[in-house]
Amino acid sequence: MAASGSEACFHLLLHCITIACTLLLIAHLFHKKSKSQEKHGFTHHPLLGVLPSLIKNQHRIHDWITDTLLTSPSNTSLIRGPFGIRGYMTANPENVEHLLKTNFENYEKGRRQKILFHDFLGRGIFNVDGELWKMQRKAASYEFNTKSLRSFVIETVHREIGDRLMPVLSNVCNGGGSVNLQDVFQRFTFDNICSVAFGVDPACLNLSLTQVAFAGAFDDATELSFGRIFYNVPFLRRIKKLFDIGSERRLRQAIAVVDDFALGVIRSRRKEIAENESNYNYPLRNDLLSRFMAALDQTEENLETSSDHFLRDMIVNFMLAGRDTASTSLTWFFWVLSSHPTVEDTIRHEIMKVLAKRRESQYPKGHVAFSYEELGEMQYLHAAVCESLRLYPPVPLDSKVAVQKDVLPDGNVVRRGWSVDYSIYAMGRMKSIWGEDCLEFKPHRWLKNGEFVGESPYKFVAFNAGPRICLGKEMSMIQMKSIVACIIHGYSVKVDPGFVARYTLDFNMRIKGGMPVTLTKR
Repeated sequence: MAASGSEACFHLLLHCITIACTLLLIAHLFHKKSKSQEKHGFTHHPLLGVLPSLIKNQHRIHDWITDTLLTSPSNTSLIRGPFGIRGYMTANPENVEHLLKTNFENYEKGRRQKILFHDFLGRGIFNVDGELWKMQRKAASYEFNTKSLRSFVIETVHREIGDRLMPVLSNVCNGGGSVNLQDVFQRFTFDNICSVAFGVDPACLNLSLTQVAFAGAFDDATELSFGRIFYNVPFLRRIKKLFDIGSERRLRQAIAVVDDFALGVIRSRRKEIAENESNYNYPLRNDLLSRFMAALDQTEENLETSSDHFLRDMIVNFMLAGRDTASTSLTWFFWVLSSHPTVEDTIRHEIMKVLAKRRESQYPKGHVAFSYEELGEMQYLHAAVCESLRLYPPVPLDSKVAVQKDVLPDGNVVRRGWSVDYSIYAMGRMKSIWGEDCLEFKPHRWLKNGEFVGESPYKFVAFNAGPRICLGKEMSMIQMKSIVACIIHGYSVKVDPGFVARYTLDFNMRIKGGMPVTLTKR
C-alpha cells in the first residue's frame, strides 16, 4: 500500500515536471517568436505591451512609429497594449484602401474612441458610425457641394484676410516684426470657421491679439479629450470624473464654455428664424448651422436629431475639422518653406504672373485677395502645399476597429474588436511609396508639364479617403492657398534662427510652443 502510494506520488511528480517543462518550452518558443517578430515591429513588454516604449518615445512618437514600420517588409506591425488592447499599425497603402474603401463596413470608430470623445464631440459625424453617420454625411455632402456655400467660404476668407490678417501682420511689422505665426493662423482659422459654421465672429484675430474665452476653451477641450487616449487608465479616469478632479475637471469646465457659446447661438438662431417666419424679405443665411437647421426641419428624422444638442454636436465636429487642421498645415508649410528659398521664389514668380493678368477695373486698389480662378492658376503653389501636407499631415494618425474577423491585403489576420491604426505621417516617409527622395521637400513631384497631377488618396491620405474623405478638402485648399499667396506676396517670413520645430502629442500635429517668425514688408 505504501509502495503504491509512493509510486502514485512519483507519477504525480513526474506528471507535474512534464507539464512544467512543456510550459517552459512553449514560453521559450513564444519568447523566441516574439523576439523574432520584434526585429520587424514594435517591442512588447509583459503585461504592458508597447506602453513603456510609447512613453519613452512620446516626444517623437510619429518618427518612432515610422522607424518601426520601416523594419517590416509590409510596413505593418502587430501592436499590443495594456488592458487587452490588440491591433496593428500600418503604413501600407493597400491596407489603408482595404480599411477605408474595400471593406469599409467592417471598420468603425470603435466603442472605446466613442466613449473617450463623447463628452466633447457627442454624436457628431467624427464620433459615430452606422445610420447616424450616414444621415450627417448625406446632409453635409449636399451642402458642401453647393456653389453658394463655396462662394460664401471664399467671401469669408477674403474678408478675413483683408480686414484682419493683413492689418495684423502690418501692425506686427510696425512693432518690430516678431510674432508667433502659429498663433496668428489659429486665430484666423477660428474666426473663419466660426463664421462659416455659426455665422458669428468671435474676433480672435485682433490687433492686440487678446485671448477669447470660447477659443481657449475649444483648444482645451480638444487637447484634454485627445489626452484621454494616450493617458487612458480607465479606472483612474472614472475616479477623476466621479470626483471632478484633475484633467477631467478641466475638461468639464472647457466643454461647459463651448456648450454655452454653441447652444446660445443655436437658440438665438431659432428665435431669429421664428420671428421672421412670415417675413419674405428675411435674407437666408449661408452658414452651416442655418443650412443644417433647414435640412433637418425638412426630414422625417426623429426629434432627437433636430434637437439643439444634436445640432451642437454636428457643428462642433465640423469646427474641429476646419480649424486646427488648416492652421497646423499652414504653420508647417512656412516652417518647411523657411529652408527652401528656391521654392518660395518660384511661388512668388507664379503669383506675379497671375497678378500681371489683372485689369485694374476688376479689383479695388490695394486688393490683396485672389479669386477662385486665380488660385486655380497657381499650380506650383498647389503642389507645394500638397508636398508640405505629405511630410507634415495635420492629422498624423487615424484608427479603425474591426467589427468582424478579417484578413488585410498583406496577410495579417485582424481579430474581431482589434484596432487597425494607419500612420499618415509614416506613409509620407516610405521609400516604397514615394521613392528614394521621400524625405526631401520637392513640389515638382506633383507636376507634369507644369500642371498639377494628384495621387491616389490611399497613398496621400492627408484628407482621408473612401466614404469618409474630407468634405471640405477643396475649401481647405482655397483657404490655405489664399493665405499663403497673400503673405508671400506682401511679406518676407523668416523663422527665428536656432528654432527647431517639434510636434505636440495631440489630435492635430501642431508645433509645440508655436513658431516665432520675423516679418518684413516687401
